[in-house]
Amino acid sequence: MNSPVDILKRYWGFDTFRTQQLEIIESVLNDKDTIALLPTGGGKSICYQIPALIKEGICVVVSPLIALINDQINSLDAKGIKAFHIPAGSSQDEVVRIFDNLKFGNYKFLYLSPERIQSKFIQEKIKQLPISFFAIDEAHCISEWGHDFRPSYAELSILKELKNDTPIIALTATATKKVLVDIDSTLQLKEPILFKKSFYKPNLSYRILKSEDKLYRLKEIFTKIKSPAIVYVSSRKKTVEISNFLNANGFKSASYHAGLSAIEKEVAYKGWMTNRTPIMVATNAFGMGIDRPDVKVVIHYNIPSSIENYVQEAGRAGRNSDNSYAITLTNESDIKLTLNLFESSQPTLKEIKFTHAKLYQYYQIAKGELVETGFDFNILEFCNVYNLPTRKVFNILQILNNFGIIELNHFSQKKSTLQFLIHHNQLNSYKSANGKKIKFIDTLLRMYGGLFEQEVQINEFTIGKLVGITSTRVIDILNELHIDQIINYKKSSKNSTLYFLHPREDDLTINRSSKKITQLLSYKHEKIKNLIQFIENDTVCRSVQLLSYFGEENPKVCNTCDVCLRKEKIIDVSSQILNLIKERTEISSREICQILNYKERDILIHLRKLLAEEKIKVTNYNTYLLV
Repeated sequence: MNSPVDILKRYWGFDTFRTQQLEIIESVLNDKDTIALLPTGGGKSICYQIPALIKEGICVVVSPLIALINDQINSLDAKGIKAFHIPAGSSQDEVVRIFDNLKFGNYKFLYLSPERIQSKFIQEKIKQLPISFFAIDEAHCISEWGHDFRPSYAELSILKELKNDTPIIALTATATKKVLVDIDSTLQLKEPILFKKSFYKPNLSYRILKSEDKLYRLKEIFTKIKSPAIVYVSSRKKTVEISNFLNANGFKSASYHAGLSAIEKEVAYKGWMTNRTPIMVATNAFGMGIDRPDVKVVIHYNIPSSIENYVQEAGRAGRNSDNSYAITLTNESDIKLTLNLFESSQPTLKEIKFTHAKLYQYYQIAKGELVETGFDFNILEFCNVYNLPTRKVFNILQILNNFGIIELNHFSQKKSTLQFLIHHNQLNSYKSANGKKIKFIDTLLRMYGGLFEQEVQINEFTIGKLVGITSTRVIDILNELHIDQIINYKKSSKNSTLYFLHPREDDLTINRSSKKITQLLSYKHEKIKNLIQFIENDTVCRSVQLLSYFGEENPKVCNTCDVCLRKEKIIDVSSQILNLIKERTEISSREICQILNYKERDILIHLRKLLAEEKIKVTNYNTYLLV
């Protein structure tokens, strides 16, 4: 049998493991339930991939994002390792074929989303597989106290029911003690071994920079730093605005957010990875699975949503162990705005009950009635009907979803479809009369089959690329063809689908979970308070603050953050002033400013400090002497 080091060398080209990787691998090889808490860039995937290659059977990996699953499978495929996932929309026959291939095709990995595992059919198929162990990636999603809670993750206790003696490894980059307890209890782990690597990153310098002109600061930073970078912003609109600003100032950047199509995301990501656009301006949608070792700087243009998110996003810098920077640009207005937005968007228990009752009323559901079909839901329309604040309602819906009161499927986006309504001969006549649309129509016919027989899903962005026009112009032309009754065009819908999981009982439904909901609301207030405290605390080393938050004892001072550098500067300037006075015996502040390469304001601050400490004294002629 190959050893872990042999596998590492053969497939990854490394001779040695990073800290704790080998110990985690050995724990899995010894069939122990394992929790691995490794910071971003700590090499979590190797911890389950190597034991899976050594052990008999198939490793089932639970992962939250399709993009992350695809990246992992492509990476394994490039190494000649066989892995499968079940594509969205697969029929039952296709799923049966996939599981047959898994059993008889020498596959080592099956990647599944947590939602897929809730399918009874999939569960039966898992029972029939020879499974080596389960790997739960991004395991913090299990806990409602975590920063990325996913209700489907909370149902993963089913794994022990399906395969009671099969070990589990849970992996995450950020988890507090409370979250670790939830991971253990939810997965029903048996005497799990916890591996917890320090979050201390000696090569990553945390900087909180106060600036009233953040755009100017961005220019300053990217004039000095020419390496790959990520700029995190708070909204989709800002990704475009900041990217346009950087491009107008001679920097190459792209924007990335959740509203982009899959193709647009891929184009932006490839541009960043190939250095065509080395600066990525993004919302936190640019997150899990981003694996580029040479990112030099991560900038938070806006205050992040939590310390957990901050650590995970900042940790995308310096994975190659080179010196790197995590910079947050902020000012007093920013902090006030963050607190105001938080307060205005966080609901009370009373508001949760009110909105919950209005949802039933909106769909005219009577008391005691349970409707099992889903409802098309548009949050803006709902809020307009009842004059409710959208941000607050969004948070209420998340809480109701997380506590199993409703199910809100945000990923039910319906793709655009079209079908031709006329025959080929009639279409030729239309093309003759509308010459400017010939190329467009012919492109549609080449790209998609069956357009005359049925509705076919289309992608406006892809059509635009082939025709050489924007996706907005594609939509305009399709609408014109629709109005002319040449096609039936249905534009994509981004509405969610809402399911009620309980009969209508109004307050009674909420009351069953009111204690936990109240605790959650309190916990959210605590998290924002911790975040603001971290940003405003300029007396304690940034690294020490972060390590203490995650429960590390005796954390090291980093000596590279803005707090540490400011302390060093104070000590350095003071000692230089003392040496200068000693050398000259008597000297004025003007002379000190001329000799020392510091701002006059800083020198005056240090002179006052030395006077207060009675290390120097001032004469009647405003000159300084040693005491």
